Amino acid sequence: MTREGVSGRLVAQRVVPVLRLASAATTRAAVACLHEAGYRVFEITMTTPGAIDLIRDLAAALPDSLVGAGTVLDLDAGRRCLDAGAQFLVSPCVVPGLAALAHDAGRPALIGAFTPSEVLAAHREGADIVKVFPASTGGPAYLASLHAVFPQVRLCPTGGVSAANAVDYFKAGAALVGVGNNIVDSGALARGDRSAVIAHARRFLEI
Repeated sequence: MTREGVSGRLVAQRVVPVLRLASAATTRAAVACLHEAGYRVFEITMTTPGAIDLIRDLAAALPDSLVGAGTVLDLDAGRRCLDAGAQFLVSPCVVPGLAALAHDAGRPALIGAFTPSEVLAAHREGADIVKVFPASTGGPAYLASLHAVFPQVRLCPTGGVSAANAVDYFKAGAALVGVGNNIVDSGALARGDRSAVIAHARRFLEI
C-alpha cells in the first residue's frame, strides 16, 4: 500500500486506538477485541514492553490491518519499527528527520505538535498528519483555533479524547482522533469479558 493509501485508511477509520498498556500480553488481548469490534488500524506505543516484537507479530497476524508505532522519539527507534513492519510512525513531538525516514520507506508519519509554531514546524518537516498532543490541554476550542489558521493541515487530536468529546473534536476540524486507553474497558479486559470490551470499543466507531 502506498504512503497516501495508508494515510487515507487512517483518516477513513476516524478513530485510531493508541495502545499504551502494561504488557504485551494485555495489548495482544486488547487488539484482538478491537479487531473483532471492527478496527483495522492500531498504534502500538514504544512504551509498551516488547513493542518491537509486538508490532512484528501483529503485522504478520493481521494482514487486513495497519499496525503503526507510536511514541517514536528518535530515528534509530523509527528504523527498528519500520523493519518490524510498522505501517506508520507517530511521535508526540517534532523529531527532526522522522518524517523523511518514514517517507523513504513509503510510509506516512504523524508528527506531534501543540503550539502553532510546532504545528507549522511539523508540517514543514513533512508530517502527513499533525498529532495535536496533549489535546486535553486546550480541548476542542483550541483545536478549532489551530484548524482556522492551518486549514490545509490534517489534525489528529490525541490525549484525553473520549466518547463524550470526540464529536466536538470532529466539529472543531479534526481529520481523525487518537484515543488512548479510554478505548479499552480495562476492567472487562482483566476479567476476560470480551463481549464487554468489544461493545465498549464499538461505541467510538459509532460516533
